[in-house]
Amino acid sequence: MREIAKDTIKEAMQSHSICVLIPTYNNAGTLAHVLTDVLKYSSNVIVVNDGSTDETSSILDSFSDKIHIVSYPANKGKGGALKAGFNYAISKGFEYAITIDSDGQHYVSDLPLMIKTVIENPQSLIVGERDLSNVDINGKSSFANKFSNFWFTVQTGKRLKDTQTGYRVYPLKHLHGLSILTNRYEAELELLVFAAWNGVKIISVPIHVYYPPQSERVSHFKPALDFTRISILNTILCFGAILYGIPARIWSKFKDKRFFSKESTWFTKKKGQRRDASLTLERIIRSTYGLVFFLFWSCLVFTPYVVFIHNFGRNSEKKKLRLHKMLQWISQKIVRLLPGTNITIEGIGETDFEEPKLIVCNHQSHIDLPVIMSLHPKIVFLTNDWVWHNAFFGKIVQEAEFLPVSAGIEEILPKLENLKSRGYSLVIFPEGTHSEDDNIQRFHQGAFFLAQKLGLDIKPLVLHGAGYYLRKHDAPFRRGDIDLKGLPIISQNDLSEIPLRKQASYLRKLIRDEYAKIASVKENAEYYKSLVLYKYAYRGWKIVSTCKNVLSFDGLSSFIDNNNAQAVRILNSGYGIFALLYALVNKGTEVYAFEEDLNKHDIAVNTANLPKNLHFVHSVWGNEVETVSSDKTISLQGAMAVSNSSPVIQIPINS
Repeated sequence: MREIAKDTIKEAMQSHSICVLIPTYNNAGTLAHVLTDVLKYSSNVIVVNDGSTDETSSILDSFSDKIHIVSYPANKGKGGALKAGFNYAISKGFEYAITIDSDGQHYVSDLPLMIKTVIENPQSLIVGERDLSNVDINGKSSFANKFSNFWFTVQTGKRLKDTQTGYRVYPLKHLHGLSILTNRYEAELELLVFAAWNGVKIISVPIHVYYPPQSERVSHFKPALDFTRISILNTILCFGAILYGIPARIWSKFKDKRFFSKESTWFTKKKGQRRDASLTLERIIRSTYGLVFFLFWSCLVFTPYVVFIHNFGRNSEKKKLRLHKMLQWISQKIVRLLPGTNITIEGIGETDFEEPKLIVCNHQSHIDLPVIMSLHPKIVFLTNDWVWHNAFFGKIVQEAEFLPVSAGIEEILPKLENLKSRGYSLVIFPEGTHSEDDNIQRFHQGAFFLAQKLGLDIKPLVLHGAGYYLRKHDAPFRRGDIDLKGLPIISQNDLSEIPLRKQASYLRKLIRDEYAKIASVKENAEYYKSLVLYKYAYRGWKIVSTCKNVLSFDGLSSFIDNNNAQAVRILNSGYGIFALLYALVNKGTEVYAFEEDLNKHDIAVNTANLPKNLHFVHSVWGNEVETVSSDKTISLQGAMAVSNSSPVIQIPINS
């Protein structure tokens, strides 16, 4: 780990309410040195004088202005000292206590690693794992450690390589069994067992250890007595594992929503790649309904009808118009009945199509066709070959005189002239295909060449929301409203002197500018909430629950929608739910989302198709935040703080 300034570590310990707890008994030879080193990193040090009879008291008196001292006359044992120290730390409002032995075996330089690990894994119990392979440790101590490791696995179902280490970080709000803790060495094993039973995450990190020559060591371990006591304790804990441990573990998993915590990849991934929006049962049901509705009318009604009228009787103009009116009727049905959306049409009247027009529109999805067909019966489309030859509705398209672009101008121009003479308007999507992100692509000149050749005025349409509702390569319907807006008709006389290339560029800009106006109004927090929920769906019970809680927070929409900042810092961003919604709504704002919890950060950055203006940053010490300038700083619930910055807006969201 790179070296961190000691003042930075002190600030992190202060902001996270972390203290150092040192139980000591007759270690006067090393205590002063340990305290001196610890005070370089922490301003909150608690020393428990466990009835020492050597010079410990006078040494502590020399540090009394810098440390908290808990003292009592008679020796209680390490368990008793820990219990006294924990109770004192809790009374002072600390949330974590780092325990370190006073005999000098632990390296104080490992404190930053212990602090970093607990900040990255909040409410976890961090265990400093010693490498005992190259140290001079007696056989009894080695056996005691292996003995303890074995019984810990039996009692909890979890494995730890070093259950006897005293270098630990305890989450004080999640200490279990403190009131029944025994007073001797075995207490440290008890704390681990009770923590595991109650669902506290236990993490091992490698630490350095120093053992002086055995002749110089001060040891309070009494092999016969302590082994007997530990054996009795392990017998009791084995019974406790059955009567209390197993039920407690099940309850803690349920309470902390750790059941169904694994990602359901069938819903969240496709061919190994994360979906832009997870499949949900709601999406599947609504899309199945839409598909059944479509297949019923196309396969069982319209296709048989088209085959019948095509093969029997005279193919009259009246018969063709009847088909177009039926297509308009079913399109209007689709527009009204599409599940999960409301379709709004404005700026378009019946009189707009009394005379044939060239209708140009941005292309967003397969929904575009029925939405436009619902406007008027006398509308035909230039289509691609996929539509022309489609097994389900190809016959309908052909009978309705839609024309394939691939046929070429020479072949389709006479047919278009015929359609114009019969009063039909022509719809062309000048982009040629719909984009994956709804950006309006370059307009091809062919549409405007046809308008010029046919002498057609141009009716521009602007479509918004269809590509969001039915995403390219993401077939199931989402939730989201669709808007179709008509712009004023452009006379061919006004375009006659303008080159086709400039006509294409002008119409694209016209439609793109209007699209941006619609998006600025429509694409607010409410609009994107469903997408954010889709992105986090089926990624674990706790994650989904948190997402729903964030999205239902009172005042969330008004806060996110009212933004005028160019750059925003979001502290304690959690799984990134709030930050993602903020970035989706405010596309012109650079959003920097900082998170200490490593698991939450990893979940956030592994969300599919994150906006380009969203930047997730894993920050432990807080100084990373200061390197990013912003117009606004927002802090969600959590411990991360910022110094030397503009005022921080506090939002009580559990992210």
